[in-house]
Amino acid sequence: MMMEGREEGRAGRSADWRVELSPAARRALEARSTPLYVEMELFFSCLIRKRLRWDRPPPGGALVLPSSGHPQLAAWFHPVMAQHCALPADAALEDLPLVDFPLSRRDTFRPHWLRIDYRGGAFSGDFGW
Repeated sequence: MMMEGREEGRAGRSADWRVELSPAARRALEARSTPLYVEMELFFSCLIRKRLRWDRPPPGGALVLPSSGHPQLAAWFHPVMAQHCALPADAALEDLPLVDFPLSRRDTFRPHWLRIDYRGGAFSGDFGW
């Protein structure tokens, strides 16, 4: 099932943003009593990493992207950078202090799609351009 930015029947278009839910993800969302928050993090440092972070409410001022197909979903784009360039072991990479990455043209970097699945009791997915 694909959800896109504006209601037009079951799918619609809002610029070039779309959300795709697998049937399992749709069932899991419908079973939730609280919204699923999805952070699309793009990390800039000595390397670039993208990842989805689950169930972290958006900070104040975050631009939550349309998810008109399901009221239990809130997704936003969050570009961040490390305070200093370091390539620690993978486990330590999680602990690097991060700051918001100032983008003058954030919409240029904003992802165009988000895919969500649900397997083994956990949400998974990907996003891209």
